[in-house]
Amino acid sequence: MQLSKTHAKTFHSCLRVIFLLCLFITPLLINSCAVPQKSSRQQEEFTYKKTGIASYYGSKFQSRKTASGEIFNNNLKTAAHRTLPFGTQVIVTNLHNHKSVKVRINDRGPYVKNRIIDLTRAAFSKIESLEKGITKVGIMVVD
Repeated sequence: MQLSKTHAKTFHSCLRVIFLLCLFITPLLINSCAVPQKSSRQQEEFTYKKTGIASYYGSKFQSRKTASGEIFNNNLKTAAHRTLPFGTQVIVTNLHNHKSVKVRINDRGPYVKNRIIDLTRAAFSKIESLEKGITKVGIMVVD
């Protein structure tokens, strides 16, 4: 079958458009199937490690509202931190005995100089004797 010159030009133009579309769309399709990688900036935002003194809340805070709006419960494994976002999961490790506990940030504090985190009684008792009251810890955000 023979195409007229007009039809041949139209046909070649269509082929050229299809080729260019494939050329530009294929990488987009392949890229959309890839697993997204965190940029170094995103990784920095989630890498948080500090050492300092941890304490635990007194019982006078039981059933009061926390800074996040939750009702404080000394029997749960939660904590107060000055800057970490509410809901952040943190591993708190006693640097003397290496016991650890995972807590969720739901309050602000501590408001005592040189302390980096306030734990509930339940959380603190997992890493140190309540009688001690404070202990040196490392804290690390869990992704």
